[in-house]
Amino acid sequence: MSDLGVEVAVKPIVAIVLLAAGMATRLGPNGGHKLLAEFDGIPLVRRSAVTASNSHAESVTVVVGHRQDDIRKALSDLQLNIVANRDYASGMASSLVIGFASAEANGADGVLVMLADMPGVTSSDLNRLITAFQDGKGASIVRAVSQGKRGNPVILPRSLNDAVLRLKGDVGARYLIKTSGLPVIEVEIGDAAQIDVDTPEAIIAAGGIPAES
Repeated sequence: MSDLGVEVAVKPIVAIVLLAAGMATRLGPNGGHKLLAEFDGIPLVRRSAVTASNSHAESVTVVVGHRQDDIRKALSDLQLNIVANRDYASGMASSLVIGFASAEANGADGVLVMLADMPGVTSSDLNRLITAFQDGKGASIVRAVSQGKRGNPVILPRSLNDAVLRLKGDVGARYLIKTSGLPVIEVEIGDAAQIDVDTPEAIIAAGGIPAES
């Protein structure tokens, strides 16, 4: 309540968890790390982190694992929270658990789960998702779509935190969205919602230069 007795609406707070711990197995045994591929001269993981940092999110937590020294070096001068997932080889669930358990994410009304290998996602896209979550009073799941096709990023409300912390194996947010029973707000962001770069060919097609092994 304000001093005049008028209730002031407080916008739900959104934190970003940027997943950057994966092993990039689809690049093959001699392939370089996909997150170190360069787009406009910038390592992809740094590009994604800057995109996240320039959004309206309250904080950005990056989960690292595979080749984390190289990933940390690419992020060295950015104002980020970086947490390590020692169990990264077990699959995406462990990275979600580590990210959601971080103090920054745990205190938010919603967590925007962002994959670090999606070069087309912009800060404006993230802001549209955050606005949709806030307009929904922080009670709905928000999912990016491309021409109606489900994609990423997604925002999960605080009510799903406990469910996230129980995830195991190579299970991501899609499972929770399917089983939560919560309303889902879909936000059209175009092709960016579907484009990830899991192969050298995909990196080149998206305008990047694959990193050397």
